[in-house]
Amino acid sequence: MSNDITDLRFFMAVAEGGSLAEAARRMDVTASAVSQRLRQLETRLGLHLVHRSTRRFSLTDEGELFYAGAVGLLAQLDDLIDSVRSRSGEVAGTLHVCGPLGFGRHHLAAAIADFQALHPKLMVSLTLSDVLSAADASRFDMIVHIGNLADSSMVAYPIAPNARFVCGAPDYLARHPAPRKPQELVTHDCIALRENQEDVTLWRFRKNGGEVSVRVPSILSSNDGDVVRQWALRGKGLIMRSEWDVAESLATGRLVRVLEDWHLPEAGIVALVDGRHGMSARVKLFLSFVQARFKPVPPWRR
Repeated sequence: MSNDITDLRFFMAVAEGGSLAEAARRMDVTASAVSQRLRQLETRLGLHLVHRSTRRFSLTDEGELFYAGAVGLLAQLDDLIDSVRSRSGEVAGTLHVCGPLGFGRHHLAAAIADFQALHPKLMVSLTLSDVLSAADASRFDMIVHIGNLADSSMVAYPIAPNARFVCGAPDYLARHPAPRKPQELVTHDCIALRENQEDVTLWRFRKNGGEVSVRVPSILSSNDGDVVRQWALRGKGLIMRSEWDVAESLATGRLVRVLEDWHLPEAGIVALVDGRHGMSARVKLFLSFVQARFKPVPPWRR
């Protein structure tokens, strides 16, 4: 039985890795070891599971069926173990969480540390990334996401509200008077954050039921929110950033909001969970913990 379970988890890693080399990297073994074990599994089953060559890697029809069955069986097994453990109040196993870099460092990491302290038998793996492929997403029990959602089979659970603001440093605004309406942004130095595959230089505003879109001139851009905020603090230009990231700088006066009577699209913080399978007890517990941590008022609004 244990060997069968190990085989299922092994094949899931191969299928989700997309290549033998990537599967080997995730399992911290050599590619040749993965290839040999895959051949042994196919021999034992009497099935050809994977098309593989130097240029091509894909699952056969049998491989697709075996993968889908493995995902379902292991999910049921994990749920069963969670249910039995939860009867005694024990939370164990491994929780795989992914979150964005900035929010992950400033808020999610601390939340996970506190949650694990309450459940010392639980192991938690946190991965921080602002770019996540669909294949990678399947590796996680929960993904914390900010902003627009792409089409997905995942279910979103709200964690915290999060507005977006346009702001700049007092030094910059002393040299460039604050815009009174969005259209005036075209005369300003703006700093763009490249994230979520959004059109990052098209800033959209709403006021009194009307909408205005402005293509801002981007003198600087980065895929790192901390870098963008630091440039703004140095007086390099105006930024559009999440409330959670600039709230402290606004409170201390190091940054100043502009266009306060205009509203930008919300960038709510949500937890994404695969909707194809039931939520395990440990995921449910962590979701409740994180939601309670940011309610009724998130820390950046206190």
